[in-house]
Amino acid sequence: MKRKETVTKIIDGDTIETSTRKKPVRIQGIDTPEKGQPGYSEAKKALSELIKNEKVTVEPVATDDYGRVVAKVKKGNRLLSTLMKDHQKK
Repeated sequence: MKRKETVTKIIDGDTIETSTRKKPVRIQGIDTPEKGQPGYSEAKKALSELIKNEKVTVEPVATDDYGRVVAKVKKGNRLLSTLMKDHQKK
């Protein structure tokens, strides 16, 4: 069930927390470096610039091995995975 949620925290370049969920949301279609890996800070900053404190649409599609919801996340009518790829090209 998709719903609008406010992004409250950027954990890394592909994981967020929202105001309505207890567990983090893993963004489908993005795979960014983990903490301690090259590119981690840049990916986290890019995602933060796009959606920190913004309303997004979260549409769960699965649960990962860590119990996080894996979801299609949209800002407006654009998938966040596409927005991140476009942002990286800049």
